[in-house]
Amino acid sequence: MHARILGFAAFAACLAVPAAAAVALNDAAGSYTISPAGSSIRFTIGKAGGGGFDGAFARFKGTIRIDNGDVGRSKVDLTIYPESVGTGQSRIDAFLRSDAVFDAANSPEIQFRSTSVTRTGDTSALVTGRLTARGKTFAEKFTAELNGLKGGTIKFHVTGKVLRSRYGMDVGTPLYSNVVDFDMTLTGKRG
Repeated sequence: MHARILGFAAFAACLAVPAAAAVALNDAAGSYTISPAGSSIRFTIGKAGGGGFDGAFARFKGTIRIDNGDVGRSKVDLTIYPESVGTGQSRIDAFLRSDAVFDAANSPEIQFRSTSVTRTGDTSALVTGRLTARGKTFAEKFTAELNGLKGGTIKFHVTGKVLRSRYGMDVGTPLYSNVVDFDMTLTGKRG
């Protein structure tokens, strides 16, 4: 479920650049491979009464294809490997990888495939797509903001919210929030 936010937002942001902006959309058009070295996929789950926990995924891959002729035909594909989840607390990490949450042994990938990209501003877009986790697939939406394009490298800030109960990961609710907040930086290399 974390993967969906990343891929959608990054793609949408790239498509949202207007011709009058410092970076023209036709300059951003093309295919990009998401680089883990310049990217991060972070999430937060709140707790009743305050607190909660933050985490991140260390392993993921994806592509962004920007169509400057028709932004809506642009595509984002993102795959996250849930066994790479980390919170800084080994007990929580093991629990998240277990069959109670991600079931990483039987569901080794979380996938997001965009179905539409809609420009929402000069440098922003809404990316809608299908998120698949633990064998369940639902439509999800992410907001993407273009943060730069230089030397064949593009950068997006992507945010979104996912209901973990939809994917059979609602253990601990209502003490822990059902809403997972995603905050991602996706950097793509043209090629």
